[in-house]
Amino acid sequence: MPKHETPLLDQLESGPWPSFVSEIKRQSEFRHKNAEAMEKAGKPYQIPVDVCDDLLGVLEMSYNDGTTHWKHGGIVGVFGYGGGVIGRYCDQPEKFPGVAHFHTLRVNQPAGKYYTTEYLRKLCDLWDFRGSGLTNMHGSTGDIVFLGTRTEQLEEIFGTLTHEFEQDLGGSGSNLRTPACCLGESRCEWACYDTQELCYQLTMEYQDELHRPAFPYKFKFKFDGCPMGCVASIARSDMSFIGTWRDDIKIDQEAVAAYIGGELKPNAGAHEDDTPFDIQKEVIDLCPSQCMSLEDGKLVINNKECVRCMHCIRVMPRALRIGDDRGLSIFCGAKAPILDGAQMGSLLVPFIKAEPPYDEIKEIIENIWDWWMEEGKNRERLGELMKRQGLQKLLEVTGIKAVPQHVQEPRHNPYIFWKEEEVPGGWQRDISEYRKLHPR
Repeated sequence: MPKHETPLLDQLESGPWPSFVSEIKRQSEFRHKNAEAMEKAGKPYQIPVDVCDDLLGVLEMSYNDGTTHWKHGGIVGVFGYGGGVIGRYCDQPEKFPGVAHFHTLRVNQPAGKYYTTEYLRKLCDLWDFRGSGLTNMHGSTGDIVFLGTRTEQLEEIFGTLTHEFEQDLGGSGSNLRTPACCLGESRCEWACYDTQELCYQLTMEYQDELHRPAFPYKFKFKFDGCPMGCVASIARSDMSFIGTWRDDIKIDQEAVAAYIGGELKPNAGAHEDDTPFDIQKEVIDLCPSQCMSLEDGKLVINNKECVRCMHCIRVMPRALRIGDDRGLSIFCGAKAPILDGAQMGSLLVPFIKAEPPYDEIKEIIENIWDWWMEEGKNRERLGELMKRQGLQKLLEVTGIKAVPQHVQEPRHNPYIFWKEEEVPGGWQRDISEYRKLHPR
């Protein structure tokens, strides 16, 4: 019999979709079934066996009351790791003792999320032993997420992860969060740079910013190998690195004709139906910069106007290929709605080569951090500082010259104010002469 009645949660198990409620119940059954065996093996559960039961109970109460019953726990520290872990405390500890503490740990995921089954089993065994056994693969930042343990287990878990598994915790609090990347060149034919290598190098370079927080608020790197954006970096990171190219899209006109004639299925057959493929409607008319046309059965692209959105490549992958002069674009300032609403990243660097040791990229990062740590308010993300002080200030601190690509749209952000030292010969202003022309 369940420890708590959960009629509202039970409704979430109805319907054809997977349910987190079913998974928590499944883990609860597993813990009760294996508690005795764990005891005999000399590895008894280190937190209450009924942790999952109480988790369901407190969630049911929250649904009934229309308010959360989790207190804000802030960051719980572990020795040698300034980033800490996410604190969770229940405000009904007498009623739900199994979740009086229910701390969440982030674990730094491997680049591209490549694992061995042995590694995953080790993680799951550790979490069954010292936590609730509930995991989230993966959190929105990218980390492996361990859901629910008690304070006294944190040092033990951290020690096992770092010394036995050689695995770091992920970022929490006002620090560099765990960098995340797509599969990149390891599996994707569209990748314009080695996302896993850049992600790894910046993770190793900036360990101090992860372990010893000194930022006004959190800071995220994300790495997309191409503009298709499999990790949605442009929407979810303070600095996103999106692969692109500078030369022309390659066109296979025979394959274009095969798509038009129906021999090849658009979208690699993902949306296959009986409707004939219409290249004008499905590709050319949907080009955001209108740089494509069909002339005498040939696809023509004005590459100077192309914005590299890759919609055409996605629809006709056998006919179109990315160019050979590859690198990445850097965007800054994306975030979720914390202080000043959600916003997407703004273009900072239209194109830069992504080649080891990545010194140019590191210089840009460090210039931005110097400015943000000096000028940023408490809990102010980089995007909010950019909005408050302007894109021009970001260009100044990074030493990047303004280019037309920095203008999102006409009259959206057009104001550029020149300093005297930036104007050849400077300028002299006689206030009396000025007021003759502009009387008050």
